Amino acid sequence: MKCVIVAAGPGTRLRAKGESKPLIRIKGVPLIERVIGRAREAGIEAFYVVSGYRGDELRGELDALAAREGLRITHIVNENWDRANGVSLLKAKPYLDGPFVLSMCDHLVDPQILRSLLCLGFEPGTVTLAVDFHTDSPLNDIEDVTRVKCSQGRIVHIGKVIRDFNAIDTGVFLCTPIIFDALEASQAGGDDSISGAINVLAHSGRARIFDVGDRVWVDVDDPAAFRKAEELLEAGRL
Repeated sequence: MKCVIVAAGPGTRLRAKGESKPLIRIKGVPLIERVIGRAREAGIEAFYVVSGYRGDELRGELDALAAREGLRITHIVNENWDRANGVSLLKAKPYLDGPFVLSMCDHLVDPQILRSLLCLGFEPGTVTLAVDFHTDSPLNDIEDVTRVKCSQGRIVHIGKVIRDFNAIDTGVFLCTPIIFDALEASQAGGDDSISGAINVLAHSGRARIFDVGDRVWVDVDDPAAFRKAEELLEAGRL
């Protein structure tokens, strides 16, 4: 199984911790290395990392990690890293012609979430998003999360400002190549985000959900979330 990791943005809200967000150390280990490690625990073997901001530094560190751990890491460069994350994902289109997992470089998840997601199997022409229905969890900053409205196992709408949402986007997807068509359609309409592509698919009933249940995950996007992730790691919960 292949995994695309989006790691191109500047990560300004964690700048106090380091200049390159994917390389910020959390409990002594770079954030992106922890993301890769959890994916490996779930059985994922090949990684495609989209870099942009301070990309040379990140690619050098990933090359060292690949050599040290015997990993397959393919570099994808996004020169337009200042645009939304859908631009980064679309850069991966030439490298993928089958199903793959998509993850953000700053989302730490219980490996069992990935294992269970992979066990779902692939429905051609769809994308599945792992969602958390615990909208009141103290691990989530409800003012910052990407909100999801779900119904009957599918996504109705996804975005930052949805009021009638009932779940939260965990940043982990099971994709088929249809995602690239949706990205192109969304960007043609002026929305460069991955969420925009998911809304394109949702409108035709092709955006599915997977409920993570009580499994733990955290979006390490700011100092408060960083502290929560440290606490979860110290407690052995993540």
